[in-house]
Amino acid sequence: MKADPKAVDTGIHFIDGNEACAEGAIAAGCRFVSGYPITPSTEIVEHLAKRFPKIGGLFIQMEDEIASSIAFQGAIWGGQKSMSVSSGPGISLQMEHVGLAAMTETPCVFVNVQRGGPSTGLPTLPAQQDVMQARWGSHGDYEVIALAPNSPQECFNRIITAFDYSEKYRAPVFFLMDECVGHMLGKVKIPPADQIELVERKMTTRKPGEYLPYRIYDGDVPEMTRAGLGHNVHITGLTHDERGYPAMNAETQDVLVRRLCNKILHHVDEISIYDASQVEGSDVTVISYGMTARVAAYAVETARGQGIKVGNVRLVTLWPFNDKLIRDIVDNSKAIIVAEMNLGQMVHEVERAARDKVPVHLLGNAGGAIIPPEAFIAKIKEVVS
Repeated sequence: MKADPKAVDTGIHFIDGNEACAEGAIAAGCRFVSGYPITPSTEIVEHLAKRFPKIGGLFIQMEDEIASSIAFQGAIWGGQKSMSVSSGPGISLQMEHVGLAAMTETPCVFVNVQRGGPSTGLPTLPAQQDVMQARWGSHGDYEVIALAPNSPQECFNRIITAFDYSEKYRAPVFFLMDECVGHMLGKVKIPPADQIELVERKMTTRKPGEYLPYRIYDGDVPEMTRAGLGHNVHITGLTHDERGYPAMNAETQDVLVRRLCNKILHHVDEISIYDASQVEGSDVTVISYGMTARVAAYAVETARGQGIKVGNVRLVTLWPFNDKLIRDIVDNSKAIIVAEMNLGQMVHEVERAARDKVPVHLLGNAGGAIIPPEAFIAKIKEVVS
């Protein structure tokens, strides 16, 4: 499936990450967005509010984030690719509907331009404090996908990936930007529509009466339908059988929830995106993501120039977590530094996967400012000394 040539704004643009995210969503085929203004994400929906009327899309400002996170799921079951846009406090309100999307297997994208917290926190300053919220914010056993871009160009490219993943796996996908990336200006190359390959929703071709909305006909993801095609579809957050009807017993729960998790966990290698360099034989490897990875790249090059053997790994896919990647680092490096704008979130996953085979160190802060390169270099020297 190709992008719509009438909608894609092909060419070279000098825009910020928020606008690039909006343009990437358009290129991905998103035509409905619901949201509520919140710093530092508002520019995304402002841009879409201008662009959508020209291409047949619709942005609705809802009365709050809770309404936003359910309205766009209704649009999805009506056949649209859709997303919701917010920041930490709004995402907190939307978490009940993240669980609903996981249970109903609604392919959706939640954009979170992170800011400092908790509570109202630092509306205009960056943080990476919502990593564990994305993974565990709703209740129950479920799996999500989360991507963390680090530039305006990647905001364009990877929001398309986020939509592709949501459609392929019928699962909620988080797009974890941060304030710096959202407001960073940069060159963004938008290719012609015929160069943008999109994953198409797996729609059923079965006739009404022959289709069960949660039966697995092929693979591990059910076929989907939309309202108005004549299929009998019951969508509920309750534990349900293949018909979508409530079936509240341990046996149905076990089969359903295991499948909801395994359709993601069995495809970690396909979902995982990362950049790695000079890990083999390193004295220490730095792991980072988002804005922090940009500073890490500079600091690592500086340290290498001083003769220190430093590996560098940038995570783009945060969830599902790639344990195998960490085991490979452990086998090729003497120590690990995890850098993130929080007081320790992803570092705990790295420690778990490392299994005490090498020391794992945190380089973090409480949000509000990027970690300066001097702090990286000092930490690297401390660890290797």
